[in-house]
Amino acid sequence: MARWQPGTRERLQETALQLFGTQGYDATTVAEIARDAQVTERTFFRHFADKREVLFAGQSDFLGLFTQPIEQAPADATPFELVRGALLASGDFFDAEKRPFSRARQAVIDQNSALQEREFGKLATLKIHLGALLVARGVTEPTATIAAETAVTLFHLSFQQWIAADEDRSFRAVATERLAALQDFVHPTR
Repeated sequence: MARWQPGTRERLQETALQLFGTQGYDATTVAEIARDAQVTERTFFRHFADKREVLFAGQSDFLGLFTQPIEQAPADATPFELVRGALLASGDFFDAEKRPFSRARQAVIDQNSALQEREFGKLATLKIHLGALLVARGVTEPTATIAAETAVTLFHLSFQQWIAADEDRSFRAVATERLAALQDFVHPTR
């Protein structure tokens, strides 16, 4: 088995997703993932704590997508503007190149209740993180919590649409549409 090949982490993720898709998450072992990716199990564990982390690696990077836009927004930005900026900025990460992986990842998660629980936990962590960022920006309660909950809901709805089989618009376009729907709900034009 070759050592120190470039792209090992990505190859492990792609291999794991293929195996999860064909034989199921529970039936797939780390040994099989490593074998098919042409690395040792030890190499697998250098990159991931366990096979679940293949799907959930990068939590701090995920939270960071939302942090910078909120921290760097103008001082007079409203809570909605902060949420909008963070949601739209996350679209820079979710580009067309990531869509196939995201679709396959979600298909695996949708078939396993423990993975679904982990995914909801990730969204709960995002909500807490956003709430803390908003409070640090001077947004008071309960507005900070409402804004954080709304942001996570909008993100989740946008992501689900973005990975839909018949969807080809950018994440940013989908998120913009969801933000407009929220504005229509809060401030109806009729």
